[in-house]
Amino acid sequence: MTDAPVTDILPAPAGKLLDGPLTPVRIAVLTVSDTRDEESDTSGRILADRIVEAGQVCAARGIVPDDIGAIRTQVRAWISAGAADVVITTGGTGLTGRDVTPEALEPLFDKRIDGFSVIFHQVSYQTVGLSTLQSRATAGIIDGVFVFCLPGSNGAVRDGWDKVIRWQLDSRHRPCNMVELMPRLLER
Repeated sequence: MTDAPVTDILPAPAGKLLDGPLTPVRIAVLTVSDTRDEESDTSGRILADRIVEAGQVCAARGIVPDDIGAIRTQVRAWISAGAADVVITTGGTGLTGRDVTPEALEPLFDKRIDGFSVIFHQVSYQTVGLSTLQSRATAGIIDGVFVFCLPGSNGAVRDGWDKVIRWQLDSRHRPCNMVELMPRLLER
């Protein structure tokens, strides 16, 4: 194995990467869990590492409990401070009573990105089969910031980032990417 950048190892699915410089995106990572701390937060660490490996900026990283108010407070703080262009959460998207990430964030969405859930489940099905039904992965835009909500497992974080999100946040990805939309997200 070489020390080549991840973009040289992974082919872009259903698209291609153009030659040229990457426009770095500032991404905040929020782990939603009642049981994780900085040391045991493997999914947050995987996501943060992959963000940096892809040439993006891990602008912030935090952990909050499975609590609607705590989730909203942290995401709103990053957005209102202008700290991130994108927020990715990991955890709290399941079906149990404590899984409240979609309930916390979907009401804040100015626009939903319905296709994200569809594509995430297609990718996840290839890895975990019908168990993908237990995820309520979702995405949207809050005040001009993209927000992606991933399940908390290491595999789901890898699938979500490696096969979906990273490509849409790569300014070189064609035929299109979300980076080129960022300057226009707050248009009226």
